[in-house]
Amino acid sequence: MTFRKFILQLHKILGLVSGLVVFIVAITGCCWAFRSEIESLYDDYKIVTPQNETILTPTEAKGLAKEIFPNNLVHGTIYGNPNEAIEVVFYDYNPEFYQSVFLNPYSGKVLHVKDHLSGFFSFVLKGHIRLWLPKAIGEEVVGVSILLFVIILISGFILWLPKKRKNLKQRLKFDWKKTTRWKRKNFDLHSILGFYVCSLAFILAFTGLVMSYNWFQKAVYVSFGGDKNPTFLIPNSKSETPLNNPNILPIDNLLSKLKKENPKAKSFEIHYPHSQSESIYVEVTNSDGLYYDSDFLFFDQNTLKEISSQTIYGRYENTKVADKILRMNYDIHIGAIGGIIGKIIAFLVSLLTASLPITGVLLWYGRKYKK
Repeated sequence: MTFRKFILQLHKILGLVSGLVVFIVAITGCCWAFRSEIESLYDDYKIVTPQNETILTPTEAKGLAKEIFPNNLVHGTIYGNPNEAIEVVFYDYNPEFYQSVFLNPYSGKVLHVKDHLSGFFSFVLKGHIRLWLPKAIGEEVVGVSILLFVIILISGFILWLPKKRKNLKQRLKFDWKKTTRWKRKNFDLHSILGFYVCSLAFILAFTGLVMSYNWFQKAVYVSFGGDKNPTFLIPNSKSETPLNNPNILPIDNLLSKLKKENPKAKSFEIHYPHSQSESIYVEVTNSDGLYYDSDFLFFDQNTLKEISSQTIYGRYENTKVADKILRMNYDIHIGAIGGIIGKIIAFLVSLLTASLPITGVLLWYGRKYKK
């Protein structure tokens, strides 16, 4: 067997094995691309009338939201602009529970309750990351299939390369005539579209693997010269002495401190410590629709003294090149790194990628059953 025939066999077998998974992951990724833009069309409940009054403290917001879900764990509270509702997020791992309670920041009135595990986009996400299968099984199937897809892309590019230079034009553009047979058109759709989409599809697959496998994430980080811990960790508090006023919890003084130190921030997500020793974790969003340039801050829950992070998740201004690349991974994966243009590109690449398993199976079927 020649090298080219071996590559063809490899490409065909791996394509047939992983084709359905690749199709589902690609088409659901396509549907996910404009999630935030679509959801913004029907989230009027987030808008309130600004008032010249004090807003709810994190402790007050948590208490009011707990009246709705008294038996579930409060993950954190998100504070946005003066005209935005406060979002109290509940999350339990097992059994999985993920809902948000939106409160009027001035009156404490419950404006809306959102279940993040139901609805169209929840359905899409479950299909994208685990094929609607049990989490442990589905995520492993998706991870392995994307690994195979990377090999398929590389082998496909090798097969695309023409043996003779004069045949290069045929691999770069559609040259269909009235007499062009359906099989030829299908071959062109698979090979020509595959060539134009392969580099960007490789990026989407690569960034997906970074999120799927910790070992892959660490390997990528080290290869770019990273020397920190790429795993998100919340450090412990450094003291056991609270602030002077015993009637006010230290966490309730944190928001004013954050707003003063970060006047251009879009929002603050304050997470409640789950133990007496854990620090207060705050995520400061600095750009709409982006995650990589957020500041991850940690404060002693008694003194509110800032604690430095030994991982890549700290203040963005202190990150190195390798840290930035890893933190950009999700924004690159969904196309948000390029704004609306980036999302359009991610949408089109995902859509065209979803077509490749279909045209590939038709190619295999046409060759196996020629009649």
